[in-house]
Amino acid sequence: MRPSGARSVQGRPILVRDITPAAPDLRVLVVGTMHGDELSAASLALHWLQLAEQNSERTHWRFIPVLNPDGLLRPKPWRMNAHGVDLNRNFPTPNWQRETKIYWEKRTGKDPRRWPGRKPLSEPESKYLFDEMSRFQPHVIVSIHAPYGVLDFDGPVMPPTQLGRLYLDQVGVFPGSLGNYGGVHRGMPVVTVELPSALRTPTEAEMLKMWRDLVEWMARTVKDRPR
Repeated sequence: MRPSGARSVQGRPILVRDITPAAPDLRVLVVGTMHGDELSAASLALHWLQLAEQNSERTHWRFIPVLNPDGLLRPKPWRMNAHGVDLNRNFPTPNWQRETKIYWEKRTGKDPRRWPGRKPLSEPESKYLFDEMSRFQPHVIVSIHAPYGVLDFDGPVMPPTQLGRLYLDQVGVFPGSLGNYGGVHRGMPVVTVELPSALRTPTEAEMLKMWRDLVEWMARTVKDRPR
């Protein structure tokens, strides 16, 4: 891992790792622990990083295992960043001010765990990921979360139907979310992995099966898309 140059609200470096073959066909951005209390997301990202090192499949992988280090490293990890913002509601989707306000007040009952912040990209962590999407121009973004135990997808291509034990169950489009911003409005397919547990890492066999399913889907569906 190496420092990306970006830092969290509390000044912690956001670490990144690139795995680059000689002639890559695809660029894939893998993001874990956007929510600080989803510890298994970081674990899966690190295990997949090891698999990418063994066989990159002609893919340039960029891993950000922990986007929200402040939330993760609290004495009791929590979902939000150090400003209390849900980073997955802080991306600049159209009509952000109106739609996130309605969503937060009406749909969540002003749940503090889902506060979108005062304006889009108000947080250094979401701003870093936003900038990284423009710099790296990924063909696919994989965002790892927990604990709903499903596979979600946003984007202009056919979604994967299954990764390991996780089956496709598109849960909806939320204002300010990465899937909404990247998949719907930027045309970057966003595969959202929702692990069954925020604390328990899947078994080695489960993680390997998910990885193989992901790589197979990309080769079949995304490989020839220009970007």
